[in-house]
Amino acid sequence: MKYVMINPSKLSGKVQVPTSKSACHRAVICAGLSNGISNISNVVFSEDVEATCEAMKNLGVRIKKEKDSLQVRGLEKLKPVNSSMDCSESGSTLRFLIPIGATTGEKLTFKGKGKLVERPLKCYYNIFDEQKLKYDNAGGKLPLTIKGKLKSGEYKIRGDVSSQFISGLMFALPLLDGDSKIIITTELESKPYVDLTMDMLKNYGVQIENREYKEFIIRGNQNYKSSDCEVEGDYSQAAFWLAAGLLGNDIVCEGLDINSLQGDKAILNIIESMNGKISIEGNKVKAIPSKTKGTIIDASQCPDLVPVLTSLAALSEGTTEIVNAARLRIKESDRLSAISTELNRLGADIEEKEDGLIIRGKESLKGGEVQSWNDHRIAMALAVASIKCTEPVIIKDASCVKKSYPDFWQHFRTLGGNIDEWSLGQ
Repeated sequence: MKYVMINPSKLSGKVQVPTSKSACHRAVICAGLSNGISNISNVVFSEDVEATCEAMKNLGVRIKKEKDSLQVRGLEKLKPVNSSMDCSESGSTLRFLIPIGATTGEKLTFKGKGKLVERPLKCYYNIFDEQKLKYDNAGGKLPLTIKGKLKSGEYKIRGDVSSQFISGLMFALPLLDGDSKIIITTELESKPYVDLTMDMLKNYGVQIENREYKEFIIRGNQNYKSSDCEVEGDYSQAAFWLAAGLLGNDIVCEGLDINSLQGDKAILNIIESMNGKISIEGNKVKAIPSKTKGTIIDASQCPDLVPVLTSLAALSEGTTEIVNAARLRIKESDRLSAISTELNRLGADIEEKEDGLIIRGKESLKGGEVQSWNDHRIAMALAVASIKCTEPVIIKDASCVKKSYPDFWQHFRTLGGNIDEWSLGQ
């Protein structure tokens, strides 16, 4: 168990933003479903990305790992080499691979650990029931064993639980013999993640017709075509440094695509709505120290930004309200409860609602000992809040950042952070 003690100080400097975990998952899967060799460059090997690589290898895909790149030799027809699929703690790996695995017709068991074991999969269970696919789980939790082959046709699915279910079907349905249609039965949240999936599929030769995010038409018997891909920088990770720059000194985030489809690019507009100052030059975004103000933040399309925006709002003038955020309760932790509980321990004034937060900003926070809830985004958001604390901040289970951003603490230190790290058993 790793502890980090942060002695409050302002951060400044330049940081190369890690590459998009969301884009990397998608590139590895599309390359793995292609006949031929694809090269994926600019890869950060977070625990989640490693989980997807291992899962695809378990389906017969050959993946050669270099320092910051992957060579993927895909298969048009997957051949599972092991019936057990370990998804570690990666929700994307699990939800993307379940329908892909179900195209093989083989018996497969999906395992995981941590919070992933209990994250909801009912959207898939409804499909399995309708198609009479055999499956078994541990009282609704992992491990999940499936046996049977997906059939083409109509797929009705909610759009307000997780876009990962829709993306998972988009990867799998083009491989089936007949044409399929995904019908969204509620308002679709996290549309940008679906856009990211369709854009990556297009890069690998697969076409999907989008009918106003209400229906998606997917032709069967499509062939993925091998393609090289350079993974772009991740706005959800840049958000931590941009918030740190607003609260401290200038921070420049490098490696971002200003034309990105990532939903978390919304951080730029949200910062402006909070009176924060940023400048953009090419692939660089600079955050400039600002007296930020409260606003209303709709989290429906960018839920991963909520933890760091809560830290920023807690140190902004006035009141901020985060709305349409109920889905955060079924992430790596109950993020609404986690971030409000831990920031309040540091002296913030945050009220938790069923589907959001009310944050009454303060000039500074006190400090103290907090927990990460084994959630990478909670740990990093608490680190950002430490900048304007009057006393040290100790974060328990700080090593959870490896899930998405293995170099976070190193980068924090490079930007001027004053931190001590130590471990206590397991």
